[in-house]
Amino acid sequence: MTARATTAQLTSRPADKVLAMRLLVRNMSRKTTEKDLRDLFDSFGSVQSCVIVNDAETGTSKGFGFVEMPKPGDAKAAIHHLNGFELDGEILRVKKSN
Repeated sequence: MTARATTAQLTSRPADKVLAMRLLVRNMSRKTTEKDLRDLFDSFGSVQSCVIVNDAETGTSKGFGFVEMPKPGDAKAAIHHLNGFELDGEILRVKKSN
């Protein structure tokens, strides 16, 4: 006889295994670098990853990117303070990524 896992068992995570929060950052200046973005978000907590999306043909920034922060509280603080923040002449739009 084999045991079957319940939906609750499959979807629950131990308290110490909290997932990182992924943030979408839009309306960035084309001159903003990943280092600029990481430095900005680092002031709110640890940054797990930071990526600016580039055009495949030209290699230039598409004006948006993603930042992952391991602590949801830090990520929420970053959203609260950086949504509407001006960086390199552009007003950033920051929200939780789907």
